[in-house]
Amino acid sequence: MVSKQGSVWVQSGVVSFGFGCARPNLPGVYSRVSRYQSWINSFIRSDRPGFVQFTSSGPDADSSYTCPGLPPLLLTTTSGAGTMCGITPLNTRIVGGEDAPPGSWPWQVSLQRFGGHVCGAAHCFFSTSTSGWQVSLGRQNLQGTNPNEVSTTVARIILHPNYDSDTNNNDIALLRLSSPVKFTDYIRPVCLAASGSVFNNGTDCWVTGWGAVKEGESLPLPETLQEVEVPVLGNRQCNCLNGVGTVTDNMICAGVLAGGKDSCQGDSGGPMVSKQGSVWVQSGVVSFGFGCARPNLPGVYSRVSRYQSWINSFIRSDRPGFVQFTSSGPDADSSYTCPGLPPLLITTTSGAGTCTDGPEATTTEPVSETTSPSSTMTSAECKNPEHNNILNLSINESIINIYNEK
Repeated sequence: MVSKQGSVWVQSGVVSFGFGCARPNLPGVYSRVSRYQSWINSFIRSDRPGFVQFTSSGPDADSSYTCPGLPPLLLTTTSGAGTMCGITPLNTRIVGGEDAPPGSWPWQVSLQRFGGHVCGAAHCFFSTSTSGWQVSLGRQNLQGTNPNEVSTTVARIILHPNYDSDTNNNDIALLRLSSPVKFTDYIRPVCLAASGSVFNNGTDCWVTGWGAVKEGESLPLPETLQEVEVPVLGNRQCNCLNGVGTVTDNMICAGVLAGGKDSCQGDSGGPMVSKQGSVWVQSGVVSFGFGCARPNLPGVYSRVSRYQSWINSFIRSDRPGFVQFTSSGPDADSSYTCPGLPPLLITTTSGAGTCTDGPEATTTEPVSETTSPSSTMTSAECKNPEHNNILNLSINESIINIYNEK
């Protein structure tokens, strides 16, 4: 099943099934091609198929369609998050591994429960009860006064239905705020990486949070928001370094191979962002790792682009600003090899992929290998220890996208 966009035809579906043929009120059902981009590309070494981002203009009437037994969309936003995402009016300097200037990362928020700062990844929620939860936006320091801060309570907690506590796969949750929040220079949404976004090896990223400054060393008072610069490491190399099977397609890795820069305990749920043009795009959410900033052990993050459809499924209108992030040049990770890591299987030479990469391939099960990590590794650590449970969230309007477990 194909549709025309401009001068090219784009395949949207593959004929699947139906109740009879051409019967009234019984439309045919097709496999949605955009859901399988990553799976298709996982078997192709080079010259990949031409994936195109197909867009339809205007509102989608289906979002308001109701029928018995079909739950309504849960969240409604009103403040135009998607049209102003990723802009940091006050970000005039950046220094990795040091205090972040006020307003540099206006999507950073802090989540507290009964007055204490806590992690906000799916693994941090033992239930979906909202009792005692509060969100602080525009916060710079965990201690002392924050003149630009706005706080609100939580109306709903939504956990990913396929979160796996054993593998950290799909460790993502959404929070609905109890009231809208007015955007300021210190409170703004981040753009989110759209499905099909490409972050090649070496893509420059920034991670922010209030976590430990090194293993076993808490952030000193007044606990000012920290920032650190790290490059992306491809999933194949990251899988090899952390233990084959540790990293799924729903994850993205970053870190300095020599060590010394990383997210750490207390950073769970915090954003990893990259700049494209004039806007910042969130590629990942702090998840887990083997220690902090150790050589050859990059940190692992939830890959935001894998969850566009899931996030949008809970938002009725004025959805978050999803941006297609692209990396130029070949990705060295595609040819990375190590024992236990099977090579990419298919090489094409016919020039099929002359179109741009596009739509989403969000799956709830990993496409990567699922063998156990090397027995020489220590256990991966959730980066939210009980003695320092800090949440670093990224915000999008009244939706708070909370992800993984460092």
